[in-house]
Amino acid sequence: HGLAMIFMFLMPALYGGYGNFFVPIYIGGSEVVFPRTNAISYFLVPLGSVLVIQSICSEFGSGIGWTMYPPLSTSLMALNPEATDWLIGGLAVLGISSLLSSINFLGTCVFMGSSAGGRNYILYIWAIIFTAIMLIFTLPILTGGLLMILLDLHINTEFYDSMYSGDSVLYQHLFWFFGHPEVYILILPGFGVVSQTLSMYACRSVFGGQSMILAMGCISILGSLVWAHHMMTVGLEVDTRAYFSAMTIMIAIPTGTKIFNWLGTYMASHISTRAVDLWSALSFILLFTLGGTTGVVMGNSGMDIALHDTYYIVAHFHFVLSLGAVLATICGFIFYSRDMFGDTTNLFHVQTGSSPYLSIWFIVFLASILLIFLPMHILGFNVMPRRIPD
Repeated sequence: HGLAMIFMFLMPALYGGYGNFFVPIYIGGSEVVFPRTNAISYFLVPLGSVLVIQSICSEFGSGIGWTMYPPLSTSLMALNPEATDWLIGGLAVLGISSLLSSINFLGTCVFMGSSAGGRNYILYIWAIIFTAIMLIFTLPILTGGLLMILLDLHINTEFYDSMYSGDSVLYQHLFWFFGHPEVYILILPGFGVVSQTLSMYACRSVFGGQSMILAMGCISILGSLVWAHHMMTVGLEVDTRAYFSAMTIMIAIPTGTKIFNWLGTYMASHISTRAVDLWSALSFILLFTLGGTTGVVMGNSGMDIALHDTYYIVAHFHFVLSLGAVLATICGFIFYSRDMFGDTTNLFHVQTGSSPYLSIWFIVFLASILLIFLPMHILGFNVMPRRIPD
């Protein structure tokens, strides 16, 4: 579920999909700079997805979680080593796809943007630029970590085997060095979509636009330097934990700037429309703020050690991802539907106000997803562990 939602839904939709549609339009170019590379990265997505799904169609499934920690993933006593091979193969293909599209988007913005009337990019373009840079820097690290799992599993190398001077915590460092920037890779394009939506409804540019760009840059840099806050329980010494705690809590500063700017945009305008799209943008801001607040709680290493592997963690990242990034994806789908598909449907009355079907859908979606994830915070504080069905 984790790999499917991240690599097969959110990244292809929010980053690759909207990026392909709107990066050339927003910078005034006719096409991305490498169209055939773009086609390859597009066709690699279903191939990688099939490989990942194949891992649960094999006899037992992999049973190693989306993080694939050794020694579980490297053990021949695990239920099904082939399922691990399918997973790693699928992720390698999806990683190549993401890398190609990132190089493409970056090249498009750098080379075609300058010829298409200056570099005064709008916020969605800046979000894509920062996302592409993070992907280019972190994906090779993940690929190396996964390749070492494959070698451990099949040709008896001992990178992660502590019986033979290997180090299973090394994998966690390699994985989270990609895994933490990944969460910002998922949410930054969402920031861009929400900024464009609010800007359109407010009939003005986003309040404090330059500070928004700087905040996204800060989030990208800080987000790449805090990977070990996912590993507070592996026995890091106290200085390292202090550093990762402090840096994690610092991310709240640029994030708070963005929330302030969005609310400033909303409050400084005379928005009277009842469009579902506006509701989804505003609920994104509210729920992302709640999810970020629980992140600051867990940034404290003492709290993190107490709450690690409980449902509090699950509640935190689902507030940010399933209520943040998914809501931004849906918000973008409604907002951009006319630009992407023309006037083919009466379902999304985006410019005129609210569609009754969408209103009902939105209320049901929001209520049900809050009913799922709000109680999880309480479960976590009662230290109910994750992955234990009860």
